[in-house]
This record gives sequence, structure tokens and C-alpha cells, in this order.
Amino acid sequence: MKRANLQLGLIQLLVVIGAIPAGYLFLSAPDGSKLGMTVEALAGSPFKDYFIPGLYLFIVNGLFNLVASILTLYKFKYSSFIGMALGLSLIVWVSVQVYSVGLTHFLQPTYFIIGIAEIVLSISIFRSEKLKNIINN
Repeated sequence: MKRANLQLGLIQLLVVIGAIPAGYLFLSAPDGSKLGMTVEALAGSPFKDYFIPGLYLFIVNGLFNLVASILTLYKFKYSSFIGMALGLSLIVWVSVQVYSVGLTHFLQPTYFIIGIAEIVLSISIFRSEKLKNIINN
């Protein structure tokens, strides 16, 4: 059980390391120039620039995962549910990105797999907690 919490917490921190800086750079330059991107890449998407994706990246994939990692490492009662939600949100993030602009970088499938790992580890923690509660009652 402790191992799953550690793994999930570290995975969530890994997401934070990528999301906060990239989200910040999109927010500070919504044209994508600070990350070597152009708004032309968004032609098939619902976005005119990178501000909204940057905001989501910074807040949801960044700050929320930061808080979740702390809660997970401290074994907060609901951290498994939070992990499932954030894993799903990461999968949705990547899916919308690939749908909107195509598969453009190896990090897209990597983060998709990380989202699946978050969900699997969260389910493992949840089941372990549930079993522990059954045994203790």
C-alpha cells in the first residue's frame, strides 16, 4: 500500500514538473512563441491561441497534481478519488490535444500512459483501503 501511494505521488509530481512551466509559458505568451509553437498549429482546434490550454495545463495538470501529490504522499483519505479524476483529466487533455492538432510529439502518448498509470494506482489504493476497512470492522 505504501508503495502505491509513493508511486502515485511521484507520478503526480512528474506531471507537475512538465505542466507548470509549460502552462506558465503559454499564459505569458499565448501565441506559443516561448515554446517554439505558432497559433497556426491550432487551426483545427476550438482555440485561437494557447491561453485557455495554458490555463488548464497550469491549473489542472499543474497545481491540482501538486496538491494531489502531497495528499497522496500523506495518505489523505480521498487521494485515490482525486488521483482517478486527475488521471482521467490527463487522458482527456491528451486526447483533445491529439484530436485538435494531431500527434505531434512523443510526450502525448507518454502522458496518456501516465494518466492510465494514475488511474490504475488510484484504483489499487482504493481497493487496498477498502479491504483494510473490511478487515478492521
